[in-house]
Amino acid sequence: MKRGRLFILSGPSGVGKGTVRARLFEKIPDLVYSVSCTTRPPREGESEGIQYRFLDEETFRAFAREGRFLEWANVHGHLYGTLLEDVERQLEKGKSVVLEIDVQGALQVKEKVPDSVMIFILPPSFQELEKRLSARGTEAKEAFETRLRNASSEMSFSGRYDYSVVNDQVERAAAEIEKIIRNEMDR
Repeated sequence: MKRGRLFILSGPSGVGKGTVRARLFEKIPDLVYSVSCTTRPPREGESEGIQYRFLDEETFRAFAREGRFLEWANVHGHLYGTLLEDVERQLEKGKSVVLEIDVQGALQVKEKVPDSVMIFILPPSFQELEKRLSARGTEAKEAFETRLRNASSEMSFSGRYDYSVVNDQVERAAAEIEKIIRNEMDR
């Protein structure tokens, strides 16, 4: 059986990664989404095991010490990580896996899995990103400002990715990423 491919979606907070990913999964339903672990509290409407696996910091750090993460990082003051076992199980079954992770984690994965495909999602402009993040209304003022400061730094890494896609319109961005993924899966 042919091993699956590993795809990484990254981009700053508020760029629409989750929305584009959801549309992408409608277009390519046999993709597998790897649910990340985090120490941040759930946002309204989030459910355990769907958007994230919510762990306390002690458990998360124990997993990190045990080497159970493919990648992990401190992002916006909270820990996030991808369980290696989850990803490997799906790849061995021949499934292509999508990770929606930050830049720090993406670079760790690329180092460990050189044939992974990194796709960076960019906003049409920084002003549009600020507007989207503000409209989301999920963070307190301090967290909002931290995410905005980090966005500029994160976007500077887009040149290290295999592909960059501007999310100016969800349907168009998802179609572009679908084409990238289908081409890469055929290799």
